[in-house]
Amino acid sequence: MSAKTYQVRTYGCQMNVHDSERLSGLLEDAGYVRAPGDADDADVVVFNTCAVRENADNKLYGNLGHLAPKKASRPGMQIAVGGCLAQKDRDTIVRRAPWVDVVFGTHNIGSLPVLLERARVRQEAQVEIAESLEAFPSTLPTRRESAYAAWVSISVGCNNTCTFCIVPALRGREKDRRPGDILAEVEALVAEGVTEITLLGQNVNAYGSDIGDREAFSKLLRACGKVEGLERVRFTSPHPRDFTDDVIAAMAETENVMPQLHMPLQSGSDRVLKAMRRSYRQERFLGIIEKVRSAIPDAAISTDIIVGFPGETEEDFEQTLHVVREARFAQAFTFQYSKRPGTPAAEMDGQVPKEAVQARYERLVALQEEISWAENKKQVGRTLEVMVAEGEGRKDGATRRLSGRAPDNRLVHFTRPDEDVPRPGDMATVEVTYAAPHHLLAEGAVLGVRRTRAGDAWERRNAVPEPKPRGVMLGLPTVGVPEPLPAAPGGCTAR
Repeated sequence: MSAKTYQVRTYGCQMNVHDSERLSGLLEDAGYVRAPGDADDADVVVFNTCAVRENADNKLYGNLGHLAPKKASRPGMQIAVGGCLAQKDRDTIVRRAPWVDVVFGTHNIGSLPVLLERARVRQEAQVEIAESLEAFPSTLPTRRESAYAAWVSISVGCNNTCTFCIVPALRGREKDRRPGDILAEVEALVAEGVTEITLLGQNVNAYGSDIGDREAFSKLLRACGKVEGLERVRFTSPHPRDFTDDVIAAMAETENVMPQLHMPLQSGSDRVLKAMRRSYRQERFLGIIEKVRSAIPDAAISTDIIVGFPGETEEDFEQTLHVVREARFAQAFTFQYSKRPGTPAAEMDGQVPKEAVQARYERLVALQEEISWAENKKQVGRTLEVMVAEGEGRKDGATRRLSGRAPDNRLVHFTRPDEDVPRPGDMATVEVTYAAPHHLLAEGAVLGVRRTRAGDAWERRNAVPEPKPRGVMLGLPTVGVPEPLPAAPGGCTAR
């Protein structure tokens, strides 16, 4: 009898990608095999949902509706819905889509295999939403997307009360992992061949508030700097309120912490920031940027910005443009405000007309494109060591290029060598010859290739004789319980 197959479909932020790797690991531990390709013929289809994105519920119910006839024609097929939307809507999902077998929340992803079996035996939908965390996600089995880079969750939940955000209600108050547990996971990943890790949390630099140490995050960064074999450390996302000088010092003084920072602005207007319940103001935000640039001159800083928050005036929007001009972000993730049911902002007076929001959004995007291009042009002529990536360059095959990330996380496309071709996870030294707003080109010959343990790990993973489907699904197909073989900014982790 062949093993049952599964498919995980992920929507939303890095936290959801991280959770989906755990869901894949749990299912494979239970004996499921990942379904090949993106077809709808898996025995179990799991939707890991987001409640932050616009029209998230419409997208989910549209996909569920698409699967309904498939499920009706295939006895034994099961559908599960988890994540933030499941935590929020609970019984609504089963009422609107009665063919769903399992609904589970953000706090009990470890229950999925048991719930699937219970639904199969009882022949009725199982809805189980835990109100608090049952097990820290990183303690669960995993099937990682990458052989050379990994997420490491340091906290879950959020203690902020931003009026536009529903995440605290869905993922709960902040809960920190013990530093020793985090470092043990980092060391285990490095032993498997991982050379880049991203520390992940809803508000990473508030790490320590749950364990009573305000400098815990900077200490964690410095501790990561002592892990032999770990070449690159990143983190997402911090909050300006909690971003302290000791974190800047740790970034500047820890060699493997990359010169990159994602610092969500949301608005440049003090009045709008107050309405958003963002506990900083324009002066404080720009002061952080100035300190980071002083300590780390080559740092690439990115941000999140919401346009058209309730009550935003043209003067408020001009203040946002002012901050963008002053901060000179390498990249900005820009969003048009839209109501999120359950958030205070959805009930506020002064909802800005769609046409005005659209016009402001286009002006902001045009300004940021201009700045991104100008900042990228400063990279021309620089020699960079690029970590070769898998799937970053959609045109690489046609252009005979490879792609990867510079230390500051800029995307670099470079000429593919005829010999000594680097593997994903290897390092290539290149000289930047051209800049576009969202990427760099290195059109000359590669100056050097450094083969790494990460590249070895990628090669081992891809030496598995089973077919490796293309696409964005998480994990690799295996039979039975798998061997421990080796996801963005924006979304709900952008605090």
